[in-house]
Amino acid sequence: MDSPPLYLPLLLLTCLLTLWQGAGAQSLFTIDSVTLKLDPSGEVTSGTLLDLNCEVSVSHDQSHPLTHSFNFLRDDVLVYSKNTTEPAVLHQLTPARAANSGTYKCQVIVQDKSKGSRTHRLTVTGLQTPVLQVTSQILFEGEEVTATCSAPDESGSLLFHFYQDQEKIKQVWANGNSVEARLELKYAGDKHLLCYFEIIMLPDAGRSNNSNTVKVMVKELFITPVMNILPGKDVIEGDIVEFVCRVVNPPPNVVVFLTKDKRVLKTASISLNHSLRVLAEDSGEYVCKADRGNVQKEAYESIKVKELFSKPVLVMKPREVFETQRFTLNCDTDRYSHERINIGDVKYSLYRNQVLVTSGGNYSATAHPSLNGNYSCQAQAQGRGQTKNIFKNSTQIVLKAKVPVSVPLLSVVGDRLILGKPFQLQCQSDNGSLPITYTLLSPHRQAEFRVVHSPWDLALFNITSIHRSIDIHSFSCKAENYPNQPHVESSGEHLRRTATIIEPVSRPVLTVTPNMGDVAEGEDLTLTCTVQRGTPPITYTWYHTKSALPLLSKTTNDMRLSHSVQGVSREHGGGYYCVTNNPSNDSQRSAMVTVGVKLAGWKKGLIAAFCILLTVSLIIILIKKCLLPFRRERTVELSVKPASTKTDETLRLTHGKVNEAANVTPGVMGRSVWSDHVSGSESDDQTREETTEVPEPQYTEVHPQEVDPTRAPVKKGTDTVYSEVRNSNQGESESEQADGVSRAMY
Repeated sequence: MDSPPLYLPLLLLTCLLTLWQGAGAQSLFTIDSVTLKLDPSGEVTSGTLLDLNCEVSVSHDQSHPLTHSFNFLRDDVLVYSKNTTEPAVLHQLTPARAANSGTYKCQVIVQDKSKGSRTHRLTVTGLQTPVLQVTSQILFEGEEVTATCSAPDESGSLLFHFYQDQEKIKQVWANGNSVEARLELKYAGDKHLLCYFEIIMLPDAGRSNNSNTVKVMVKELFITPVMNILPGKDVIEGDIVEFVCRVVNPPPNVVVFLTKDKRVLKTASISLNHSLRVLAEDSGEYVCKADRGNVQKEAYESIKVKELFSKPVLVMKPREVFETQRFTLNCDTDRYSHERINIGDVKYSLYRNQVLVTSGGNYSATAHPSLNGNYSCQAQAQGRGQTKNIFKNSTQIVLKAKVPVSVPLLSVVGDRLILGKPFQLQCQSDNGSLPITYTLLSPHRQAEFRVVHSPWDLALFNITSIHRSIDIHSFSCKAENYPNQPHVESSGEHLRRTATIIEPVSRPVLTVTPNMGDVAEGEDLTLTCTVQRGTPPITYTWYHTKSALPLLSKTTNDMRLSHSVQGVSREHGGGYYCVTNNPSNDSQRSAMVTVGVKLAGWKKGLIAAFCILLTVSLIIILIKKCLLPFRRERTVELSVKPASTKTDETLRLTHGKVNEAANVTPGVMGRSVWSDHVSGSESDDQTREETTEVPEPQYTEVHPQEVDPTRAPVKKGTDTVYSEVRNSNQGESESEQADGVSRAMY
């Protein structure tokens, strides 16, 4: 592969240097200021020559001038623009008009920079006087003329107004300063036309002065028509009347019309003839009208047509007919023209739904649905000439035989009646033509009336309440649909058979078994709820005052119901009550019954046995307490006996020692001299043993000593005495404790 030429890198470097130099060569500048001057400024009159001069000051580093884009704005809308290297641009308004009013500003753009001047308000007062021109100043009435109103020096959207003799006849809106309008001049005479204009976008500029006045001569157009009626204006039904409508010496393009009550009877060019065989309804005003372009001329004539005979009248008797009832139809006229016919020349025919029923003025039949329909009568004159084809029809009568009202049905609204509460009764007949009047009767209340006018109406009666089922017999209903027709009734018997009568439950009575309301633990408790009155089914619900929830709820047809509580305990004691309800939704609550729960029999026996045992224990303690002094005395006597065979002197000394100790310590009098570790029976046995065995007598000399009652002696004899003192104190303490236990158990 060949290496690239050496000049390519050099060429690339040269291009880069050139681009860098070009970028560095871009001019540097700043827009110092932009100034706009108006000469004259502020408020000027219309037609004034006005100069708008915009100057710009730019600082730059170039030797040649920069290009400036000058933009003149009025109300932020561009009205003039110029690109130049000059530092100023002049824009002239030659001359200034009201449309030039507004806020002016000059915006200068240099390359990518822009700057605007301060705004200046210019107001141009006054409008140019318009010029009015017409295409023709002589024309006939009804013709149109083209008028041109112009204001050559004005600009903008203009609204032009055209006047004829101080009366505005047209206004036209135009985008330019000139407009053409076609003006219609209706009436003959000299007409004076003028115009003026307004600038739509500048309502504050007001209106212009009136234009020049142009006089236009409008000539009268002689096309007034003439109308003749033959044979005359007073005629009788059946006569032929001819109407002649024409224009004398008419100009071209004239059309005539014959009209009556705005209905065109005939039209023709210049003149017309119209023949009519008149009837009474043809009486009135006729118009002969001549028309050319927008011009119309009219002539008026009236005729009066006398009736050959009056319109027949059809009468039905009676006016209200019931099925199976006889009715008659009679047709007749009360006036006729004696000049042309006799009364017998008028013949009648009766029609039902446009079908002939009979030829004659009278018809009689028995009302039946098949005879219902629209009846009418037609009368025809049987005279001579034109009179024999005169027919007249009566007003139709609608025959719809009424249906007699059927026996009304008296029912309870909702098919349920609760004794003691308000309810509604409805009285209704299955058949019967409306309106039907229903009457509710009861011996204990005033009669009430309801009139049913449409199939959607109901005859409802509000009843306060009844308290016995038998009271429903007192109501009866009467229906009638025509005062002269016999009414029909229905009584409360039917109502009683169809309505469900609900008697609210009476206040229940709650009884308990056992009857006294006291039951032993473990026994059964029966709660019986009873009502005296009430329509089943009845719902019984039992409650215990210790709980908000029911114990049991049950529905039955019985007047009493029981609820058993098996194996009652202490928590079953308290108040009980029952609540009853039935389809009347009127709940009743019984009085509260209090139930007491006693102890079970085996618990009572256990307590009795415990009491007996306690009593025996107390008796034993009391017996022991009573025998204690006797045992002390015996113990003292036994303590002086010798343990072995002794001399009398020794016995005396021993006995004396004991007595001395007793005298020294009075607090231990009567207590046992034996140790507290030896019972009374053991002491007796030892005494008996010592008494039986008589060892060799030994004599020991005993010296009397003084005993300190506050301390325990060390010697054997003294120990025995003090031990008995302690035993005596302990005996008293035990006796007191036994008495306390006995009292507590008691």
